[in-house]
Amino acid sequence: MSRDDGDDGNTGYGRRAFKRSKAHFADRVTADGRDGWPVEAGRYRLVVSRACPWASRSLVSRRLLGLEDALSLAVADPIQDDRSWRFTLDEDGRDPVLGIRFLSEAYDRRESDYPGGVSVPALVDVPSGQLVTNDYQQLTLDLATEWTALHRDGAPDLYPDALRDEIDEVMTDVYEDVNNGVYRAGFATGQEEYEAACAGVFRRLELLAGRLERQRYLVGDTITEADIRLFTTLVRFDAVYHGHFKCNRWKLTENQVLWAYVRDLYQTPGFGDTVDFDHIKRHYYQVHTGINPTRVVPLGPDLSGWSAPHHREELGGRPFGDGTPPGPVRAEERIPAAHTP
Repeated sequence: MSRDDGDDGNTGYGRRAFKRSKAHFADRVTADGRDGWPVEAGRYRLVVSRACPWASRSLVSRRLLGLEDALSLAVADPIQDDRSWRFTLDEDGRDPVLGIRFLSEAYDRRESDYPGGVSVPALVDVPSGQLVTNDYQQLTLDLATEWTALHRDGAPDLYPDALRDEIDEVMTDVYEDVNNGVYRAGFATGQEEYEAACAGVFRRLELLAGRLERQRYLVGDTITEADIRLFTTLVRFDAVYHGHFKCNRWKLTENQVLWAYVRDLYQTPGFGDTVDFDHIKRHYYQVHTGINPTRVVPLGPDLSGWSAPHHREELGGRPFGDGTPPGPVRAEERIPAAHTP
């Protein structure tokens, strides 16, 4: 999620045609270090916002793969300003490892006058303080395939080689119509633009529901990258996309299959324990002043149903394949109880 997804800062959302910025910094951290950035425990810091669905992918992957010791975490304030994501949740308003107040400082150390804005997730090289990559599409794939030497014992294979073509196909459709589709609807500047995007969102959701009616996970019988990418949009759907982005043909809780599917994942270690509903709601409703100028945050929806039984295990499937669930969330990364169902 970028500072410049809307022009003119936060007030620009919904006033100009929406176009998602491509990742300008697309270096990869790999096992062989071919881009100059080798996988190395403790060298990099993952900067996220718990409000952002794109950053949330990396939070889930990092937990499932057990990379907490190898890849440290910086959590930005969900209320960014026009200067970028800021570290006002930390003491003295500075990230304790990088020593910066704004994520833009790491971008500036890498390159000045860069296009595309300041986005999360961002991987920063701790020794130099420079941004390495903001390529949210590639980052989690590399965590799954290039960081294997640092994975925990029992880590699942989130991008199995035999299923990659099918996973890629599913993820492409989910990205176009769902992940990015809700933004095209929410930031639309005209009725036709909005209606086309909104219709695409629900058309794809109905197709996905048909697929998930027959199988527990999107591809194969275990959790894969495709499930992570769909989850991070679905978990925000009723809280922000239904109302704030006007994707309101129906709520997720009204679709029996998708509501059970997302609850299944939410209740799986590594998914729900990364979700902060307070950060999500305050970010969308208070930052996007172009479409919510009052910055009023709604009281709903009721979150109590997230812990209800889902019965998806009746479809079979092995969440972690031949692996095991991740361990408990470390104390400093736990979501405050008031921010959870």
